[in-house]
Amino acid sequence: MTEHLNRLTPRQIVFELDQYIIGQNDAKRNVAIALRNRWRRMNSPEDIQKEIIPNNILMIGATGVGKTEIARRLAKIADAPFVKVEASKFTEVGYVGRDVESMVRDLVEQAVGMVRTQKKEEVKIKAEQAVEDIILDALIPPIHGSSAVKPRPENGESNGAIPEDDNELNQRTRERFREKIRNGDLDDRKIEIEVQQNQSPSVGMIGGAMDDISMMNIQEMIGNMVPRRGKKRKVTVAEAKKLLLDEEAGKLIDMDEVKLEAIQKAENLGIIFIDEIDKVASSRSGGSGPDVSREGVQRDLLPIVEGSAVNTKHGVINTDHILFIAAGAFHVAKPSDLIPELQGRFPIRVELNSLTESDFYQILKTPKNALTKQYEAMMEAEGVELQFEDGALREMARIAFEVNSEVENIGARRLQTVMSLLLNDFMFDIPDVIGPDSNIVVTADLVNEKLAHLIKNRDLSQFIL
Repeated sequence: MTEHLNRLTPRQIVFELDQYIIGQNDAKRNVAIALRNRWRRMNSPEDIQKEIIPNNILMIGATGVGKTEIARRLAKIADAPFVKVEASKFTEVGYVGRDVESMVRDLVEQAVGMVRTQKKEEVKIKAEQAVEDIILDALIPPIHGSSAVKPRPENGESNGAIPEDDNELNQRTRERFREKIRNGDLDDRKIEIEVQQNQSPSVGMIGGAMDDISMMNIQEMIGNMVPRRGKKRKVTVAEAKKLLLDEEAGKLIDMDEVKLEAIQKAENLGIIFIDEIDKVASSRSGGSGPDVSREGVQRDLLPIVEGSAVNTKHGVINTDHILFIAAGAFHVAKPSDLIPELQGRFPIRVELNSLTESDFYQILKTPKNALTKQYEAMMEAEGVELQFEDGALREMARIAFEVNSEVENIGARRLQTVMSLLLNDFMFDIPDVIGPDSNIVVTADLVNEKLAHLIKNRDLSQFIL
């Protein structure tokens, strides 16, 4: 579990984040240190490991400046389970809404999925062989029982051929077909296979309320009691490979081992990103109405962030060493409006900078997943080459920045609106009007032609998401 983290030094983590996120160096440095500290804790003496708690981070910044993207990319770099939740969606226990423990259960589900995928990859070769055998059985059923020798011709002549065992002939034929299956030569042939179906009935409860865990456990128990039944399907060999591979790989892995490893992964590597934390900050001036509910949500969050045991359908998970990253714009409320106990659980505070016109230009040009590269890839799928001149990128950055200044500032998301309005006509005309092998060059003049009049007339309604 720690081998992958061992290679990720703080500088390496920042370098990886730089491939996708422009600016925000302070935030990148802090999350890089927090991630490296996980490896440091797991490689510390055992008697002190449990005492080292993560330095949870509170990110403060307007929408669209990269808060969520930093957390999401950090989880991908660390190969860690990641869950994003919005604090405003939670309600106090006892009220209608989602309880705060659900985010921990979601994290465990993510971890189980990751570990299951990894285990299936490890047994993929064996699973593929099992799938080949099933397909072969459908194409050429094996001969069972004792073999018989083929009789010689009645005239007694052997034609130089040696009598052949039926089983041996059948086996040789199967091996030839196995090669054809591997090479894809039989992908279009139809065969009949049996696909397993879980006949787990839906459960309806009458009477008092029941919590999610009890309901999940009852459904899983009933599902295990009801036998899985097969359903015959007629599919192509190519479809059979896909349908059967997951099923056969699932038979080769130990789900108890998967659950145990997943809980360990979630406990030691899990990252929970709590967005809109400012929406549950109370004004501190009053103690009634919405403020009471907001403070109630904070108090429900507190034990999860501090460290507690949470029941999930895969087992009990301890949240002591999960990394929590909270974020909010804090336009109205202030971080000090959070209850003191919760403030103390987010000791690292990072203020993210508003994006400048230069940042917008770099966002369009530099990241591996830049919008310009995404549109180039989509048009390439149609056989159309799309190119952006440098002046066009600067003009788009200027317009996005100006619109953000004039109306609500939504950060880098404004670039998606600008890019969509700029290229929508081309996207509509491909491939009916603009055919394959065409070349589209986006110039500064084209950007001005498509977008500048909106700025001039202050008709900005089309830009508001």
